[in-house]
This record gives sequence, C-alpha cells and structure tokens, in this order.
Amino acid sequence: MKRSRIWSWVTFALGAAYFFIPLIATVEFSLRMRRGEYSLDAYRVVLADPRFQQTFLYSTVIAVFTILIGVLLVVPTAYWIRLRMPRIRPVVEFITLLPLIIPAIVIVFGYIRMYGSSSPLPFLATNRGADVLLMIGYATLALPYMYRAVDTGLRTIDVRTLTEAAQIHGAGWTTIIARIILPNVLIAVLSGAFLTFAIVIGEFTMASLLNRPAFGPYLQNIGANRAYEPAALAVIAFAITWGCMSVIQVLSRFAPKSANNPI
Repeated sequence: MKRSRIWSWVTFALGAAYFFIPLIATVEFSLRMRRGEYSLDAYRVVLADPRFQQTFLYSTVIAVFTILIGVLLVVPTAYWIRLRMPRIRPVVEFITLLPLIIPAIVIVFGYIRMYGSSSPLPFLATNRGADVLLMIGYATLALPYMYRAVDTGLRTIDVRTLTEAAQIHGAGWTTIIARIILPNVLIAVLSGAFLTFAIVIGEFTMASLLNRPAFGPYLQNIGANRAYEPAALAVIAFAITWGCMSVIQVLSRFAPKSANNPI
C-alpha cells in the first residue's frame, strides 16, 4: 500500500511538473518586457492593440452564432434519436466523431472547392457568405463535444415520459423541445457551448484559409513578429480556455446525477 501511494504521488508530481513548469516559464517570460524588472507591459500592449480587440470581438460573435447552430442542430437530433431511433445511435455517434479524424484543413479545402466564387453557391464571394461558411465549419469541429454533452444530458432525464406527458396536454414537437427538453438539458448544452467557445477562440486553420479576421490568425501573426506579446497572449488564451472549463465544472454540479430512463 505504501509503495502504491508513493508511486501514485510520484506520477502525480511528474504530471503536474510537465504541465505547470512550461506554464510558469511562459508567465515569467511574459513579465520581462521591461528590462531588469517584472511588469505587465506586454499585457498592456496586447490589450490596447486594436487588432486584439477587433479579432477577439469577431471570434466571440462567431462563437455565439456557432453555438446557436450547434444547439439547433444537435438538441432535436439527439432527442429524436433517443426517443424514436435508438438503434442508429452508434451510427450517429460515429458520424459525430468524424471531425476528430478528418483534419480541419481537409474540411476547409472542401469548402473552398465547393463554395468558391465560381461555384453555383459562391459563399466565398462575399464576406457575409464567408462568415456563414466559417460558422458552419466551426459547428462541424465542435460537433463531437456538443453532441456528447447533449446526449449525456438526455440520459439523465426520462425522455419518453416527458414527451408523452406533454403530448397528452396538447404540446407540439417544437413546444416539447423548446419548453421541456431544452430546459432539462440546459446544463449539458452550456457545457457544450463553453467547449465550442474555446474551440472557436483558438482555431487557426479555417479562419486563415478563409481569410477571416479571427483571433486564431492574430495569435499566429503576433507570435511570428513579436517576442513578449505572444507569451502574454498565450497566457490570456490559456486563462480563457481554463475559465470555460471551470465554468463547465461548476455547472456540472447542478446537473441531474441519475435518471430512470428505460431507453
């Protein structure tokens, strides 16, 4: 037992060191912009940069619309599969895993070939069309996380009983999904939403190849041309990502822990 505990702590210490030492080094380097002393100059420069504000705002707006697309697509789909077609759930789960297997660069090149200015659907001929295509691409990348979050939430409620009770009272399918199912899986939806937000904020490939002013390309551009500002940006991006993960952990405490679901 003692040896097991010792090796457990050694493993934990090695993992923590592997994770925290580079992070501490990055934070320390980001504070060295002023020679001979620590300062927050790099963070001031980054936060005052108009490009930082513009790109971060752009990516935030794109993330919000991407989350809406994901919710409108995933919640009714996962609900209907769980209610009516549980046999095809493995097929749908496999399809939702494809974005983890297919590289983003392959997806975006397919978009360029299909929706270029010379195609029957020239989304890329206008900025708004390119924005719509980017949101769809981000929704695709976030699909594995959003679907699993919603599917996990649906497992905690009795979907069939709730549906039958709502139908007895004369509710239609739209009312059932919007006013009964969605509120019951709201915590799971929010978890998927924060994961989607983290993906959109840091994504580079799609935004760069579609030539959109997103936060990911801005991070790459600063990293290629500056010294201390990239470290500050890395710390900021890390804080945003872990902030989203912390919110997910807090929200998970309010989620239902069990359900008597016969499906």
